[in-house]
Amino acid sequence: MRQLLAAWLVVDERDVPMNPRLIGKPGVGKTTLAYAAASRLGREIYIMQATVDTRPEDLIVQPVIEGPGKLRYVASPLVTAMLRGGIAILDEGNRMSEKSWASLAPLLDARRYVESIVAGIKIKAHPLFRLVATMNDDSSTFDLPEYIHSRLQPQILIDFPERDEELAILKENLPFADEKILEYVTEFLQQAHQSDERYTVRDGINIGRYAIKLMSTLDGRAGFAHAVDFSIRQVLGEEAVRYARRK
Repeated sequence: MRQLLAAWLVVDERDVPMNPRLIGKPGVGKTTLAYAAASRLGREIYIMQATVDTRPEDLIVQPVIEGPGKLRYVASPLVTAMLRGGIAILDEGNRMSEKSWASLAPLLDARRYVESIVAGIKIKAHPLFRLVATMNDDSSTFDLPEYIHSRLQPQILIDFPERDEELAILKENLPFADEKILEYVTEFLQQAHQSDERYTVRDGINIGRYAIKLMSTLDGRAGFAHAVDFSIRQVLGEEAVRYARRK
């Protein structure tokens, strides 16, 4: 949080905010952290989901047919944040192609503007506008071109939580869960992390939630360990059960 807020800070009238990128495995809380930091500043927040199909016009301005002979131009969430001085979260940014990133190059340096070829206009960012990109560390993403890589700085790594942090996240998301289920799932996740598995606390939340539902249908005939183990199989697959605690 401190690193992210520092990147957005402006220390002099000649200074400009930085455009940090949050990197980590899927499900470790990158978007949640970005949203929490933006909320702390009390700004409007705009989240834009990047995909392999995201086009430059999707990022800036899109033409919309409004009626016979009528065309309306609609600003993207990113451009809306630019105009209103909000904070834009570009989620899973490294799923976008280089062509889409190229359209944002002038926004990510001292120029701080974008140009819409579709609408034929240049749009300057409000002084309070801030941007952060989240990026998954997995094989289903594009490599960033160097000229974009150098503009998306600093790089902030979000790693797996420590045991007490992971337990706290599970408690926050499953406040109705029995303590022993939360402890069991936390132990499972910690064992998986030690073996460098990609299972995250998001998986743990799904495991715990499904296990609780299973137990409520079994009328207490099966123990929680059986329900959690079955839930692990259903959520992550048979091979994941080896990280479950054994008596």
